[in-house]
Amino acid sequence: MSKIVLITGASSGYGKATAKAFKDNGDIVIMTARNLEKLEAARAEVGGDLAVSMDVTKVEDWDNIVALVKEKFGRLDVLVNNAGGGITIKEVSEFTTDEIDSTIKLNLNSVIYGCRAFADMMKQQKTGTMINISSVCARQCWPTWSVYAAAKAGVLNFSKGMYLEMQPYNVRVTCVVPSSASTGFQSACGIGETTDKLLPEDIAETVLYVANLPQRAVVEDVTVWGIDKQVNPL
Repeated sequence: MSKIVLITGASSGYGKATAKAFKDNGDIVIMTARNLEKLEAARAEVGGDLAVSMDVTKVEDWDNIVALVKEKFGRLDVLVNNAGGGITIKEVSEFTTDEIDSTIKLNLNSVIYGCRAFADMMKQQKTGTMINISSVCARQCWPTWSVYAAAKAGVLNFSKGMYLEMQPYNVRVTCVVPSSASTGFQSACGIGETTDKLLPEDIAETVLYVANLPQRAVVEDVTVWGIDKQVNPL
């Protein structure tokens, strides 16, 4: 049976590639992002079933998407909390308070909002998979990435706690921890795009694998590096 899949931040990068992976798998895919024009173009390109404009940092938008999913599909099988962004990458001393708050809200609060929004639905279904996208910044340290890293580390540890809460209801919660890939993320942060070997499609295949595991199996978290990356920890 086709799964009902909701992916945030689906207009580009990991989200768009993940939408295509699920569509190629025969699933029904709801794609969300803030920019509806860009999102509709992505939906048309990958064959998504529904494009919904939403701001993941706004609780009311989560309430609206829950109501829409209930009305149109009656259930949600897979939630992919992918939306995020660096906002700005610089030393902590140079951050404004608004930049700090925006970074945490987009990268951490939104994931918590999303899991909370669909928790009751999945509890009632007694099935479902929540997949939260973190970053290798959650595990490793680089200068100027401190605020973003704090948010993404929060995603990783939130996911572990959320899984323990959802486990009695047969609901899985997984955290996917990707390395950098050329997705437009770096350009949006103003630091210049990378030429990483890791592709958005590689993360998409990881997310699809996690979602397609037998219900008896769960991945706690998985880190995916590009083969060209070398990390020398402190």
